[in-house]
Amino acid sequence: MKNTQFLKEKAVEIRKSVIRSLNAAGSGHLGGSLGLADVFSVLYFYELKHRPEQPDWSERERLILSIGHVAPVLYATLAEAGYFEKEELLTLRKLGTRLQGHPGRDHGLPGIELSAGSLGQGLGVAVGITLMDQHEKKDKRTFCILGDGELQEGSVWEAAMSAAHYKLHNLIAIVDRNNVQIDGKTEDVMTLEPLADKWRSFGWHVLECNGNDIAELGDAFDAKSNEKPTLILAHTKMGCGIPEIENDYTWHGKAPNDEEMERFISVLEA
Repeated sequence: MKNTQFLKEKAVEIRKSVIRSLNAAGSGHLGGSLGLADVFSVLYFYELKHRPEQPDWSERERLILSIGHVAPVLYATLAEAGYFEKEELLTLRKLGTRLQGHPGRDHGLPGIELSAGSLGQGLGVAVGITLMDQHEKKDKRTFCILGDGELQEGSVWEAAMSAAHYKLHNLIAIVDRNNVQIDGKTEDVMTLEPLADKWRSFGWHVLECNGNDIAELGDAFDAKSNEKPTLILAHTKMGCGIPEIENDYTWHGKAPNDEEMERFISVLEA
């Protein structure tokens, strides 16, 4: 994989923007957003076929963010890619902003493909988009990012079954497997394992990688199936990049204060 250092640097900038925006908002979801920064860096600066200057380009590949509460990492990435000015990130969750707590198609922000909030809906939308492209004989990929706690929603598995039935080989789902959710460890809340075997049993091509390793992510995307939908289990650390909060579920929905913001950014810049 080329440009790994460039992609690592982009991930750092995305994390810094996430931290600043949540500090300005005084609320939001920090842990998952930091953990997914590497995934978003690889997608928007290496994998995804898109045009920031033409966000509704008909030939774009779509990213469906099913786990809508990590909107800060999506917003930070879109700004880093040039969809809008970075200064607007500091309006996160403010009254009237285009950057609400969950992304909305009707908020006017370019680059948003799905209004997300209630968990479990994104994969079904991604299946529909991929079916449309397949019907129109367009060779375009659709990406869908899900949280591991979100897999406790039954609608995810209905969509997974449909994707395999229709052999949607251009559908790539990424599960943010950080093992924690708002109430604690996923395996304590509702057991998910053996997770890879479950997806395989539903007819998916399953790959596993370190979701905080740029090179491993690139290799996983390159190894998608040409016959069935692909599921990438991206093993990440909630709060990745800031050791003192990594894998701490209490940072699922917590914003840094001013002192924490400065300290966290210093860690990233070091």
